Amino acid sequence: MDSKTIQKYKNKTIPQLKEIATTHFNKFIRYRDTDSNGFGRCISSGQPLRIPSKKAHAGHFYSGGKFPELKFNEDNVNLQGLSDNYFNGGNLLRYRKNLIKKIGIERVEELDRIADMSKRNSYKWDRFYLIEIIEKYKGKWKEVV
Repeated sequence: MDSKTIQKYKNKTIPQLKEIATTHFNKFIRYRDTDSNGFGRCISSGQPLRIPSKKAHAGHFYSGGKFPELKFNEDNVNLQGLSDNYFNGGNLLRYRKNLIKKIGIERVEELDRIADMSKRNSYKWDRFYLIEIIEKYKGKWKEVV
């Protein structure tokens, strides 16, 4: 990462950088999981979702708050409907079943391993990592549309 990029974010706090990174990453996830007509399916229920829409979320299999190492992991985050994400606790049994179908058992077990390790470590957000996430996903959603 060059110094010009770092300078761009010099006045941003870690929480501000995390919020910007989350916005860009989640937008990428929502568009990644849709077809060329702007429709996708909830990873948990299979409910059809229109993108953009307030009902279409980027839902985490392992919570980004409890497992910060997985907050920006593309395997861990998928298109999910508002009802499953907020009101059904993520509908995690069906999420896991459909996630295995989508990415395979080996990659899901890798998420399990990272989550297990995460419980044993404290995590501190790094501003350079967050800037990398911002720069990686800023506008990347346009590439998958």
